[in-house]
Amino acid sequence: MLTQPDRPAGRGMRASASAVKQLARWRGLELFQPETLRDAAAQARIGAACPDALVVAAYGLILPQAVLDTAPLGALNVHASLLPRWRGAAPIQRALLAGDRETGVTIMRMEAGLDTGPMVAQARVAIDEDDDAQTLHDKLAALGARMIVDALADAAAGRAHSVPQPESGVTYAPKIDKLESGIDWRAPAADLERLVRALRPAPGAAARWRGETLKIWRSRTETASDVPGSVLESGPGGLLVACGRDALRILELQRAGGKRLAADVFLRGCPIEAGERLQ
Repeated sequence: MLTQPDRPAGRGMRASASAVKQLARWRGLELFQPETLRDAAAQARIGAACPDALVVAAYGLILPQAVLDTAPLGALNVHASLLPRWRGAAPIQRALLAGDRETGVTIMRMEAGLDTGPMVAQARVAIDEDDDAQTLHDKLAALGARMIVDALADAAAGRAHSVPQPESGVTYAPKIDKLESGIDWRAPAADLERLVRALRPAPGAAARWRGETLKIWRSRTETASDVPGSVLESGPGGLLVACGRDALRILELQRAGGKRLAADVFLRGCPIEAGERLQ
């Protein structure tokens, strides 16, 4: 099994083992964590395993042609979008940010381009109004697991077929930048509500209040208006904050270094008054 080297993660930024590494340890499987697959030694080690097929899911490293050519049945990628929409690193978050009503999983044969290979299978999933990046990820992971098993069986039996991706409808899903997590209250409330869901559970949408960062974890849109960023209500129902269009009711939030709290609990210990401004 291949996975990336351990990376810093969490509040303490300690080196964290990936889910693939944890599974390999539990199953007693051989694990390989190369920094790059462009290294000849890494490519030789993969070739020595004599794989029939390669399966890639959210690996995050470019597979050079020498690696793609290693397996006689090819390299299959489990991609969390309806290609050619949302090629790239963050298809789940980008679909949520765009307000897409559906997404899905595409099994594709990998080639040198960025998610450009021919499609072996594709299935659709509705995006529910309360879906966030985690819930949508879990739906797509379960679907993708079933699909890749079928795709491998078809490949082994010689009945796999692939079709080129459509030339129209191509969009790209670049990795989420932390700068994108900042809330601009001039935006419509509907856009900000999607931002909150797309960035949950990480990195979280962030506002500024009295010079400190507040992470906004749950919210909903309501009809109200005032100067963007103005707190219209503060109480048991949470915070209602004016946006460029309509208003955002904040239902769960967190101070830097603190715990995620329901808004009413948060406000009991940290009052934010109606009339204050969030940035």
